[in-house]
Amino acid sequence: MFFRLLDEAKTPGVPVTITVDGLPKVVMMSAEEYEGWLETLEIMSDPDLVAAIREGMEDIKKGRTISYSQLRKELSRKQRKR
Repeated sequence: MFFRLLDEAKTPGVPVTITVDGLPKVVMMSAEEYEGWLETLEIMSDPDLVAAIREGMEDIKKGRTISYSQLRKELSRKQRKR
């Protein structure tokens, strides 16, 4: 039974909740998903990074974007000026 639960929990997005007397006590998830949660917590604990992400999302909403080829041209231009 335990190994069947492990097999089920190893799939990302399929957590397994273990209950005792009908109350959730433990959640098992894939190592990949766990690593993702840790990375998310690390990002969310950095106020500057969260602010930069929000700013980037706002830029996208308002259309303040450039194409990859435009970015390469601008970076190339800046590199030549050095």
